[in-house]
Amino acid sequence: MSTPTFDAPFRETLNDLLAWRRDVRHFKTDPVDRDIVLDCLKTVSIGPSVGNSQPWRFVLVDDQNRLQKLTELFEATNAEALSDFAGDSAKLYATLKLAGLKEAPIQLSVFADIHTNVGRGLGSRTMPETKAYSVVGAIHTLWILLRAHGIGMGWVSILPPDAMAELMEVDPTYKFIGHLCIGYPQEQTLTPELVKAGWQDRLPFDEFIIER
Repeated sequence: MSTPTFDAPFRETLNDLLAWRRDVRHFKTDPVDRDIVLDCLKTVSIGPSVGNSQPWRFVLVDDQNRLQKLTELFEATNAEALSDFAGDSAKLYATLKLAGLKEAPIQLSVFADIHTNVGRGLGSRTMPETKAYSVVGAIHTLWILLRAHGIGMGWVSILPPDAMAELMEVDPTYKFIGHLCIGYPQEQTLTPELVKAGWQDRLPFDEFIIER
């Protein structure tokens, strides 16, 4: 296979794709072709990971009873998170839509097998967390691939890790990384939802650069 050439028009399109990739909370209930998601996951699975450990574990959640328990778990955890805020911040937090669990047609829980022997520990001996980082990178790749199909994704992190491993009936040593809601977004926008809601503006780019 010849090495592809990624020219200037491709790079411009890629920049557009990245700019239009948003964390979606408002979904249409229209069905999503499951094969598209599986094809994207296949592409994700050939991506890099520390020591080639391939620690990602994807749980496609279809069981309605399990989804109901997941929604209840989120609502309880979100109520606890609300109690951490006071005054105007609490009022604003209460208005935020932080998950698409009831609307998104595809639900995917993602875990990291941080104790896998695949890769024989290469690269993770001094930084064991790199196996989880590898899964985070895989999720980002999935985000981009789905967006290229016009499909949105929302990452739900307001969930207790131990309870998620139990609910999804996975190996209890797996590390919960996040639950993903996948579906067609109600709108396409360049503006992050939390910016639109008035929760947090974008910071100036120069605040992220440190020179030594």
